[in-house]
Amino acid sequence: MLKNRIITAVWAIPLLSIIVWFGDPYFTIAAAVIGLLAAIEFFRLTRELKTQTLTVFGIIWTVLLVVIRNAPINTWLAPHFDASLLLPAVITAGMIVSLILLLSRKQKPGAFADWSWTLAGVLYIGWFLGFFVALRGLGGSASSAGRNWVFLAIFTSFGCDSAAYFIGSALGKRKLAPSISPGKTWEGAIGGLIGAVAVSLLFLLNTPLRVSNYLNWWQVIIVALLVSVFGQVGDLVESLFKRNTGVKDSGSIFPGHGGMLDRLDSLVFSAMVVYYVVVIFKKY
Repeated sequence: MLKNRIITAVWAIPLLSIIVWFGDPYFTIAAAVIGLLAAIEFFRLTRELKTQTLTVFGIIWTVLLVVIRNAPINTWLAPHFDASLLLPAVITAGMIVSLILLLSRKQKPGAFADWSWTLAGVLYIGWFLGFFVALRGLGGSASSAGRNWVFLAIFTSFGCDSAAYFIGSALGKRKLAPSISPGKTWEGAIGGLIGAVAVSLLFLLNTPLRVSNYLNWWQVIIVALLVSVFGQVGDLVESLFKRNTGVKDSGSIFPGHGGMLDRLDSLVFSAMVVYYVVVIFKKY
């Protein structure tokens, strides 16, 4: 298990880092592919709940929500269309079309339960994953600001997950949420907080990835703590979903780590936290 986790990390982290570094169009394309694979996993798992979601439409809608958060796309549309209306337009159109599709179905009982699961998958994956695309686009695709914020979100989350895993395995005794994820402990959760802070402080060093131009050390620590807390919440949310569907992992695309949803659970919440901190306080 641990060997597979390490092998996967050895190839996946460098590949992800290259994509983040060079930005668009590679970053948005990669995010769209990730959203596609995650949506396929999600809607496959909902079949365990005996639902009949609008699967194909849900996958398309998910990918659209990810892609339209790309800043250059909004810039291209600006001369012809108010770019600020694009996101609500896609959400509104998706709602209307999905409801029309619902009316056209032969099987009417349980229709709204199926529609609710479709909407849940689209928002859970498409909306949250879109924060990564929006974060990378801050300041323009060539800007180091958006790039560094994405790296901060990703590696702080990785630091949290790794520390929680190792400290929880070594010292964990008090169950964090036994009815949701029996393996998680309070010791592991606290270890995750420490790991997130430790990794985040590396982004204050004088390297191309530094964020010290925007935040001081105590502000970085606060961001790391928020990333850790929300990331662990995201992990528990995905664990609850898997428990409801009766599966251990959402897939097997990452040996030792599970599926795409298993890797996104904390990452998408981390991106959301960093994005709102950056945008609200205009740190780009």
